[in-house]
Amino acid sequence: MLIDEIKEILAAEHLYQPEFNYNDRDITTACGADLMSDVLAFSQEKTLLLTGLVNPQVVRTAEMTDIDLIVFVRGKQPPEETIKLAKEKEIMLLKCNYSLFHSCGLLYQQGIKPENIIGTG
Repeated sequence: MLIDEIKEILAAEHLYQPEFNYNDRDITTACGADLMSDVLAFSQEKTLLLTGLVNPQVVRTAEMTDIDLIVFVRGKQPPEETIKLAKEKEIMLLKCNYSLFHSCGLLYQQGIKPENIIGTG
């Protein structure tokens, strides 16, 4: 799914969009998490991150896992420090007003798949 489609489904707004055209990126899976250790452990290719956390650690985690798109849920506004880091790392930021659960559900209905996570007990 293209990023513009994701933006439309979530009625999201851009907080930061890199200079180059991100819309040709194909996003196939989503990770909805507030525990960045889970994101580090289970992230896959072509994944977007949905989270309620707005601190710079979210951007650092996305960079380490090659995530190109972070969606902040519940209308959360990240601090300028987080936006500045996203600009440095060229990671797109969106914000939507839906809950994490609702956002994931909307994307799932439209074909975005969950990450394949096998329980570790």
